[in-house]
Amino acid sequence: MGSSTVELGIVSTGTAFGERWSVAETAADYVPDPEAVLALGYTSYHRAAEGTTATRLAADASREALEMAGLGIGEVDLIVLGNSDVPEYLGWDPSAALARELGSRETPTVLLAQSCAAWSVALDHAAGAMALSPETGTVLVVLVNVVSEAHTNRMEFNGSIASDGAVAAVLRRDHPRLRRLSSARTTNPEYADLFRIEYGGAAAPLPPQGSTDLVVDPMARVYRHFGRDPERFQGFMREIGDRLAAVVGTALARAGRERGELARVIHLNDSRQAIANAAEALGVPLDRTNARLAAELGHMGAADQLVCLWKHIERGELAKGDLVALVGVAAPGMHWFCTLIEI
Repeated sequence: MGSSTVELGIVSTGTAFGERWSVAETAADYVPDPEAVLALGYTSYHRAAEGTTATRLAADASREALEMAGLGIGEVDLIVLGNSDVPEYLGWDPSAALARELGSRETPTVLLAQSCAAWSVALDHAAGAMALSPETGTVLVVLVNVVSEAHTNRMEFNGSIASDGAVAAVLRRDHPRLRRLSSARTTNPEYADLFRIEYGGAAAPLPPQGSTDLVVDPMARVYRHFGRDPERFQGFMREIGDRLAAVVGTALARAGRERGELARVIHLNDSRQAIANAAEALGVPLDRTNARLAAELGHMGAADQLVCLWKHIERGELAKGDLVALVGVAAPGMHWFCTLIEI
């Protein structure tokens, strides 16, 4: 989706996180080689306490965002929820559960489950809803990630350290600050099976006797996909950077802006090396990315970009008028995406 005919901006943001933990002090609880995890560059991450669900974190972040905007849930025209990890139940709609938790009686809801790309799709959906319906003036966008440790090892799944958190944003038609200017996305379906959770779905409801999802090595599937050929794998790594640069270029062209105008690039909270690779592909210095925040927060799935955007603003690292590219690569899929925000 390109530039919308509807102008919208972010009025307020709320966040909610699991408890903060040190990577150095807990890595041995997750992996046999803690040094390999420490090499990813993370210093801390957030883990939800037992019994704290994704719905609970999403609701806490939403209440904070609504309070900051001075709104009640009855003044929201649409709720869009992106959940980037395993939901609490199958055959269940977390967006409706969130609305119920917030006390809504009739606000329509939408659920997005496009892994770490859900936030970009959510902002586009909000813009599209406003363009299609004059009655839609205020949208609550919520992104949440709570790792199901029965399905994945948060430190040994996709080259990052998964973290539990939620962010909510109140979007309003014609709001003059934190304006969404444009977006761009692309998908290469060749990689649809990479990083999937093997058991628990309709294709394989139960693991083989004596096995679990936790003993499946997702990186081994990646290597098998490329026939264990180093050159093919290196081509894949180049594709990641090339496609990221392409979607950023498309989003800038749609907004009539230039790459040199970017004050900051906010990537998903990936490893130190992955963010450095992205910065190189986009031609921006590493200190104009979210690398430092990523190391502190861990990878919160679809919540990463909006959490970091707000924290950069809180820390005085972004000023009114600054142009920011929120970018990332999402697997499974795989999806490359960019949304431009003007502070």
